[in-house]
Amino acid sequence: MSRWSVRVDPPWSLTAWRDAARLALQRQVMPEQLDWLHGEGSGLLDAPALHHAPAEATATPAAAVPKAFVELAATCLCHRDPHRMSLLYRMLWRMTHGERGLLGNPTDPDVLRAMALAQAVRRDTHKMKAFVRFREVPGQQDAFIAWFEPEHHIVDRVAPFFERRFIGMRWAILTPYRSVRWDGQALAFGPGGKQADAPVEDAREELWRTYYANIFNPARLNTRMMQQEMPAKYWKHLPEASLLPTLVRDAGDRVQEMHDREAQAPQRRIPERSIPMRGPATARGDSLDGLRDAAANCRRCPLWEPATQTVFGEGPPDAQIMLVGEQPGDSEDLSGHPFVGPAGQLLNQALQELGIDRSTLYLTNAVKHFRFERRGKKRIHSKPQVTHINACRPWLMAEIEQVNPKVIVCLGASAARAVFGSGFNLTRDRGRWHTLEDGTRGFATVHPSWVLRQDPEKRDAGYQLFREDLRRLKEPPTS
Repeated sequence: MSRWSVRVDPPWSLTAWRDAARLALQRQVMPEQLDWLHGEGSGLLDAPALHHAPAEATATPAAAVPKAFVELAATCLCHRDPHRMSLLYRMLWRMTHGERGLLGNPTDPDVLRAMALAQAVRRDTHKMKAFVRFREVPGQQDAFIAWFEPEHHIVDRVAPFFERRFIGMRWAILTPYRSVRWDGQALAFGPGGKQADAPVEDAREELWRTYYANIFNPARLNTRMMQQEMPAKYWKHLPEASLLPTLVRDAGDRVQEMHDREAQAPQRRIPERSIPMRGPATARGDSLDGLRDAAANCRRCPLWEPATQTVFGEGPPDAQIMLVGEQPGDSEDLSGHPFVGPAGQLLNQALQELGIDRSTLYLTNAVKHFRFERRGKKRIHSKPQVTHINACRPWLMAEIEQVNPKVIVCLGASAARAVFGSGFNLTRDRGRWHTLEDGTRGFATVHPSWVLRQDPEKRDAGYQLFREDLRRLKEPPTS
């Protein structure tokens, strides 16, 4: 029986493994005939390469397999088990040779082994999301590096999570076998690094340790569960881990102290205070930085409470063009910067195609806090109410007065009504120039998130409509 060999590069790539597996199936190479090689270089005893295997005269085209197997294979390939590829190919061979329902047999040894590998990868993925700690790069603004030692090849798998979570900053994650960097625009993967390449500590860690020590609840201490969720091998990468021996040791005394303390009357979570709101008249003479600091404490509507932070406008203080959106999204709420999520990336694309430099624009929103609904672990955008828009309107008017733009572009109906009034109808008035009381010219178009919500077959037409409206920025305002 002839033997053949094949090498998958990189070894965690589903695409590379699938191409090799398809070729082996087409040439009717049985699992026991195929050696899946690891590492670089060739050995003297390696079998001939798979592509030299003779093609069968009546080769059977590759059969379709359940989607669940593709997902299982993508996860298992991230495991470091040297036999994972041969295991997956054996399962693929069986499914394409009469055992299509193989995955439905939970007692099958191959299925059990594959499920165990996948579970280990998912557990490692969860730990990386939980225990990566970024440290600021000295001398560089908004640049951070983290060092992590995963058990499996999960960097490519986890990188999109960190892209979404930290979209507003530049960062890199180094591991012994692979690195990934985010420059604010795209992910870039590279070879592994050394722990010495990452900063040892930054100024924020002392603040984080203080916060952790204050939220640590000794009455709920369960060391067995704590070590199960946060294994000791990760402690060396966690700044708060240095506090754990002391916190655990003193937990009993702190619980007794809590028990002996006299009861206190309940207090409001946030002390009630009156925050004066600026309108256009009181904004005169203030700076955008002053407005931004004041808006951070705004409590005029309840949206501040579940939101992460106020997302104020950004851009040159003397910008000639101001873009006003509806409200921050999930990415904006987490980063504190407007238009950095998927809608912002679509806006960037349209501006770039039109030759408009985003850095010359002032971008803001009619509502400064993210309104959302929770669905499981996800936060789903929820349209702001009129009361939210009215509560935030003084901040928007103050921004307009401070920047004093020549042109205002409203993205979406909520922004248009905040600027042009409640009688504005986006369907009727989209793309038409209007004049505000102070003489500022402006028009409204759809929000880029509206384009993203369109069905795939309609999305391109929606994007063309959005971009053609923005093209008016390159033309002089008309009546």
